[in-house]
Amino acid sequence: MSSVPSTTQTTEPTSDEQRLRELGYTQELARSMSGFSNFAVSFSIVSILSGCLTLYGFGLTTGGPALITWGWPLVGAMTLAVGLAMAEICSAYPTAGGLYYWAAKLAPKHGPAYAWFTGWFNFMGQVAVTAGVDFGAAFFTNAFLELQWGFATTPGHTVEIFAVLLILHGLLNTLGVKLIALLNTVSVWWHVVGVAVIVGVLVIVPSHHASASFVFTKFVNQTGFHNAFYVSLLGLLLAQYTLTGYDASAHMTEETHDAARSGPKGIVNSILVSLVAGWILLLGITFAIQDYDGAVGSATGVPPAQIFLDAIGPTGAKLLLLIVIGAQFFCGMASVTANSRMIYAFSRDGALPGSRIWHRINPRTQTPTSAVWLATGGAFLLGAQDLWNATAYAAVTSVAVIGLYIAYVIPVFLRLRQGDSFERGPWHLGRWSKLIGSVAVGWTALITVLFMLPTVSPITALSFNYTPVAVAAVLGFAGVWWLASARRWFTGPKVQSLPEAPAAEPIDMEKR
Repeated sequence: MSSVPSTTQTTEPTSDEQRLRELGYTQELARSMSGFSNFAVSFSIVSILSGCLTLYGFGLTTGGPALITWGWPLVGAMTLAVGLAMAEICSAYPTAGGLYYWAAKLAPKHGPAYAWFTGWFNFMGQVAVTAGVDFGAAFFTNAFLELQWGFATTPGHTVEIFAVLLILHGLLNTLGVKLIALLNTVSVWWHVVGVAVIVGVLVIVPSHHASASFVFTKFVNQTGFHNAFYVSLLGLLLAQYTLTGYDASAHMTEETHDAARSGPKGIVNSILVSLVAGWILLLGITFAIQDYDGAVGSATGVPPAQIFLDAIGPTGAKLLLLIVIGAQFFCGMASVTANSRMIYAFSRDGALPGSRIWHRINPRTQTPTSAVWLATGGAFLLGAQDLWNATAYAAVTSVAVIGLYIAYVIPVFLRLRQGDSFERGPWHLGRWSKLIGSVAVGWTALITVLFMLPTVSPITALSFNYTPVAVAAVLGFAGVWWLASARRWFTGPKVQSLPEAPAAEPIDMEKR
């Protein structure tokens, strides 16, 4: 008879776990996501059915069809440059910390400072994205409820729905990464099929469509400003807000197989698929406009809902709204997932107030439950400002863009400074790194200034763009805390020397 095998065998670390050890961390999160699941998280957060449609009304008054149509491919090309540059760094450093870990590794001398501010900008952007996505979902849900049951579209009702959505997304994210991965896979097909259904219906059913000249050349300016070039630049916010959140693939790398390749591919593919499908969606909706002024001033508060009503009638409009609301729900859920992983990683290194709480892992699900509820709570505080300020939603979307893109581009800038000394991962850009990285940095500098500027005139207390105030508040808090305290104890990502993995070494920020 054969002998009974020992039950105390030592399990050899996988290549992903070994690489994580080399970067200074043990495997704490459940590594159960495939490359497709990693892509699905970013694609769900980009969510063309969320970003494109929630800011569609902004686009109708700020540039009109011409900017909606041509702004998308322009912004998409620039966004792809940012994503490619990020993906190369992600391949070299596949950790949940993502951007702020990259900044620490890539800075030759001042790694902790770069990591600190990158992390805080990323935290601000992630919370704002979660707020923007779920508030947009609340807008559309309120419009559906009014059409179906007469539940009036008021700020109070919208904020109530917003709170319910955040609670649901918090609960889903406490149930484990396998459920989230499954729902994100569903989300991918929901978005792809949903876009096909919406565009197909809007092509076939309406008896009248707008002309090509209207869709491709009609410029509309209802902002109160008289400079068409300035208004055109403002109109790019619709596309740029939609094309955010793809850093989620980086934050999920500690839970993804073959992370050094799957993470970069997830970033790039989520942008490419969103770019193509999003343009088809925008063209389909713009061609279906029946009454431009009626859509802008819709009683539902949601111009796309009015376009659906005018084009195909109430029953069809409600069905299309349900498709959109479902996509937005998936998007908000994925946003909370990515946000919580960033909070977990940043707290792991003691960089948030109450870090010991936010870094806790649920032993049953191996998910950062406390970080999930910080993500949802912060998003609610930001989105609830709509009760007092009618332009709050546009400000939230601007904060999301600025916070995320500054965090995106700091590591790219540092990687450019390293030049050929940068140690590439298995996925890289080769000789195109410098050109693509330079485009990414230049574009981010432009939109950072652009989306802090006023969006309507005359400028009053209610119409003022409060984005600079929000950015200054977060930057001021992080800066004061850094100067007063954190610079003396925050040393960047806290890594470990692991005796069971001899190849792993502590990270020395001064080596480079």
